[in-house]
Amino acid sequence: MPIIRSTPRPSPQDALAEGPDAVPVGMRIAASFSWRLLIVAAALAVVVALVVVLQDIVVPFLIALLLCALLGPISAFLQRHRWPKWTAVLSSLVVLVLAIGTLALVVTAQIRYDLPSLEHRLHRSVLSLQTLLDSQPFGITVHDVNSWVSKGTDYLQAHASSILSGFQAAGSSAVHALEGLFIVVFTTLFVLIDGRRIWGWVVRLFPRRARARIGVAGEAGWHTLTSFIRVQLIVAVTDALGVAIGALALQVPLAVPIAVIVFLGAFVPVVGAIVAGTVAVIVALVFNGWVTALFMLGVVLVVQQIESHVLHPFLTGSAVKVHPLGVALGVVAGTTLAGVVGAFFAVPFIATVNAMVLAAARWRPEDGDGSGDGASAAMAAPTSVDSTTAPSSSSSSSTSTESASGPADSAPGADHGGVQS
Repeated sequence: MPIIRSTPRPSPQDALAEGPDAVPVGMRIAASFSWRLLIVAAALAVVVALVVVLQDIVVPFLIALLLCALLGPISAFLQRHRWPKWTAVLSSLVVLVLAIGTLALVVTAQIRYDLPSLEHRLHRSVLSLQTLLDSQPFGITVHDVNSWVSKGTDYLQAHASSILSGFQAAGSSAVHALEGLFIVVFTTLFVLIDGRRIWGWVVRLFPRRARARIGVAGEAGWHTLTSFIRVQLIVAVTDALGVAIGALALQVPLAVPIAVIVFLGAFVPVVGAIVAGTVAVIVALVFNGWVTALFMLGVVLVVQQIESHVLHPFLTGSAVKVHPLGVALGVVAGTTLAGVVGAFFAVPFIATVNAMVLAAARWRPEDGDGSGDGASAAMAAPTSVDSTTAPSSSSSSSTSTESASGPADSAPGADHGGVQS
């Protein structure tokens, strides 16, 4: 007897879903993406809010990470030449302090040397400006200027209390600056000395299956950050030397302070170069006249073109893969959200996150640690490691990733995934 299979009768809900009023598939997909994007946006908003509330801690911590990315290779180089870890770390810090102190002394010495000449040039520039303003079409006389000065003095006297409160706020900011300096110094010390264990602790906060992927991402991000800092340092020094040589050739005063401003401005792409170049041109205009200012503008433009079309393509290569449009938009967004601090951290943040996301997306379990040098596995391992000795495996139950990473970790002072060991 043949077996006749009964077909289940569709429920009213299924019939309604298949009717003409059903939600289209595209709308369902869009709705799924939308609520997930809303959750991600809410999580990012919470993170941004926490960063804003804890900015007195977060900003010094980020500065310390940049200093570690700068000083880490120096410390690792000294450790590879059999220097003890504490000696290598302190020596790299001493080099940084001596460089900053020498630069400050040179700037102060030039300002004191050029001060008499600056007073004479400034007096002559003021007289020229008065003559220009007194002529047509401006028609601004000395009496008008004195009247404005008198009104300004009266305004300051009438608002003395608000000005005093501003000075008190400045004093509070100075206290916060000292606290930030304390955080920077100690964070730099601890990360340079024990950064590998710190990163291992962070990795162990995540599920075990995700640790290898996070380790690979951290290694890629740290490599990108150190490459970015080295490139920016070379570019900043080159820009500062080019502008300083041009200023000295044109006999523009304060050539060294201008070079320092250009050096610091080079760490803020796009915006920093414009501001630093404007300062150089204004100084030349005030103290040397508009002809020298035009030549100074030409020097600044030539230096910027060399930086954009020679230095960055040659030095960056494939180390920092961020499109120029992403750099410009990132700087603008960082400036909008956090002012100068946001502009300073925007590009290294974008470059580091981009490298971490790409490395995590490319990683596969069969790839092991994904790099061949064992940094990720060593960081994910629960055991602690000494800086000058390398683990081949922590125990007989070590994973295959940890076993594969042993030989490459044997180099003393090697630079690992987050910070140098």
